[in-house]
Amino acid sequence: VVPLIMGGFFAYGSIAGNARLLGYASNAMAFFVGWHYVKQGYGMLMVDAVLKRKFFNEQDKKVLLFNGYAVWLFAWLQTNAVITERRFWGLDYYTFAAPSWLTNIAALAAAASTAATAVMLVNRWRKHGGALPYNGVVAYVVSLYAWILFVKINPLWLLVVPALHSLQYLAVVWRYQTNVERDRSDAVAAPEFKILSIVGPMYRLRVLGFIIIGGI
Repeated sequence: VVPLIMGGFFAYGSIAGNARLLGYASNAMAFFVGWHYVKQGYGMLMVDAVLKRKFFNEQDKKVLLFNGYAVWLFAWLQTNAVITERRFWGLDYYTFAAPSWLTNIAALAAAASTAATAVMLVNRWRKHGGALPYNGVVAYVVSLYAWILFVKINPLWLLVVPALHSLQYLAVVWRYQTNVERDRSDAVAAPEFKILSIVGPMYRLRVLGFIIIGGI
């Protein structure tokens, strides 16, 4: 149903020559892509928590979800603080005039939920002796802040984010396929992977540094 609605929308906009309508579509795309990134970041954290047997309770999950939605909505409202016409890949991009008081409330909610999330993660870290699903936490933080809140920090970063978004999916597919191959009746021991052995335990730290520097 949704693809048909989208197809009809774009067909109407093209036939009618309504550039403003198509420009609002870019704004809507940013809105829904942000929502999608929130769900993916949260999902990656939950998957890693299950794999590491570091489960979050229901209250912690609510904190994580609320923070995700708060950051996403604030980022979108901040973009729509005033009515403007911008250029997005050659297409006129129209924003809405979101009330300043609403943007301020969203900013406070995002800041408060971010602080609450940080406190929750620190408390879990202390309670469980420094154990956290770190890969999932990184995926959650990157999805919310690097891909949504600060995505406009550099135009080139805006082009890189979709590629990193796809890499997160690749990590899940890789883990799934590894488990499938491992559980096969004719499975053998996995060969030792030596290509990156020269980097030793610093490999993950260097990759993280590369991602952070790229965001800056």
